[in-house]
Amino acid sequence: MANTNGDFPTTLGADAFFKGHLKFEKGACLLGRFEGEISSKGELIVAEGAKINAEVQVENIRIDGELRGNLNATNKVHLSASGRVEGDIHASRLEVAEGAVLIGQCTVGTNGKDQPKGAAKATLTDSGAPGKPKAAQAGPGEIKK
Repeated sequence: MANTNGDFPTTLGADAFFKGHLKFEKGACLLGRFEGEISSKGELIVAEGAKINAEVQVENIRIDGELRGNLNATNKVHLSASGRVEGDIHASRLEVAEGAVLIGQCTVGTNGKDQPKGAAKATLTDSGAPGKPKAAQAGPGEIKK
């Protein structure tokens, strides 16, 4: 759980619903529901059980819950086994745990916006069937796993 006195002074409780624009400096942990826009130069944690429907611009993000919307991380995106993202991801680094669900396009490279030579770009879709792996589709000259 997030440390409310240190790196994550902002917390949206599990029983809370917030709609609008959330802006913070250090870090935030979302345990409840949120709709709108999120922007920060800090780190965001979407906790397990949280449901976020937003356009997100942060430095780092860990997703243990659900995120619907486009995500731009200037540094790292960590999608845990319990995490689910439906939207496009632009990030410098991307870490996806086994069991995570990712439906959308990913651009991973130097700053998440400009795709340098050797950066990976793929479209990932969930097969929808239990036990079936996710499929990656890559374009010409792109990485396919």
